[in-house]
Formats: sequence, structure tokens, C-alpha cells
Amino acid sequence: MLKDLMTTTLPFNLIRRRGLMMVLSSPSGAGKTTLSRRLLAADDEISLSVSVTTRAPRAGEVNGRDYTFIDATDFNLLVNRDQLLESAKVFGNYYGTPRGPVEDSLAQGRDVLFDIDWQGTQQLAEKARDDLVSIFILPPSWHELERRLFSRAQDDPSEINRRMAKASDEMSHWAEYDYVIVNRNLDQSVEAIRSILLSERLKRRRQIGLSEFVSGLQAGR
Repeated sequence: MLKDLMTTTLPFNLIRRRGLMMVLSSPSGAGKTTLSRRLLAADDEISLSVSVTTRAPRAGEVNGRDYTFIDATDFNLLVNRDQLLESAKVFGNYYGTPRGPVEDSLAQGRDVLFDIDWQGTQQLAEKARDDLVSIFILPPSWHELERRLFSRAQDDPSEINRRMAKASDEMSHWAEYDYVIVNRNLDQSVEAIRSILLSERLKRRRQIGLSEFVSGLQAGR
């Protein structure tokens, strides 16, 4: 596990739980960003891991909320100091997850949502497999993936073509994930993710206060 568990004493009827890292990955345009936002709006026990990146902000993105935008020199410093849980180069830009905020959240029993690719997911699995829950999002069809990329109007045609060319390679990693969801309908996909999250929260190994709770029951409390 990433960090020693907190020893904060809670009321006997509250079971201490270790947080989890939930990863959503997909090829660009399959809907993981929209699904992430819907999940965050529906569940206040999970927060988004804000990645650092060397790419320029897109229209409407806010520094510190969507990403923390830094230059290549600062990014390399974070890597050299082992302050990133994972990092990757995607479409010529670097992305990474700061270690400290994630470790603090897990120790406090809060879940962390990651919007990262398969490379970052592999790195998280190497460092903290017991804390990881990974979900791969697939589009319902190749044509729909292309339509979504063009309809969001965030990138020029050459960038869209590059993303489409990379999508097949990204989708080849689906079998490395714990769960796979075909995003045909946003509402249904969100509910599927919420069901996975609830199930994973109830796993015995994450309910670190169960022994204390059961002892209280046995003592008649």
C-alpha cells in the first residue's frame, strides 16, 4: 500500500475504510472525461486526481482544476525526485500524477479518480495494485468514436486523425483492466461505474476497521 494507514479513532459504529484509486481509461472520444465528471457530481466521497502536464491549456480548462500546467523542466524535476506516481508521454506532451495528494486521500479513506491512459495504469498497478480499480471505456463503434471527436470541436482535423490512428493501439490494452464498459449510453455507463465503486468499497481488505467494529459488536456495543 502507498502509505501507512491513519490511526484516527472513529465512533464504534463507523467502519474505517482505506480509499481506493479508480482509473478510467479509453481512447480519445470514448467518453471517459464526461463519465468522470458525472461520477464526481454524483458521489462526494471521490475526488479527481489533478495531473500535471506540459501541454497547453485547451479552451475552458482551468489551471489547478483540470490539470496543473507546467513546463518540461519542472516536470523532469518531479520525475527525478520521485514525486509522481505515474507519468507518460502522450501525443508529444508529458502527463503525471503527483504522489502526495493521492497518498493522503487514501490514508484518510477517500477515493481518488484517475483519467489516465494504459501506460499510467500499468505504473499504478506496479506500485499499488491493492489500491487500484481499473475500468476501460470502449466506444460502441469506430464510426461513433470518430463522430464524437469531430463533434466536440476541441482539436483540428490533423489532430483528430492522429488520435483516431492511435485509438486501435489504445483499445488493444482493454484486457489489462479489471472492468470493461461499452459506453453506448451515458446514464447507463455512469450507473455501471457507480455499481463497481460501491462493490469495491465493500471489499473486506479495504474496510480496515472491521476487526474493531466486530469486536465492539461482540462486546455488546
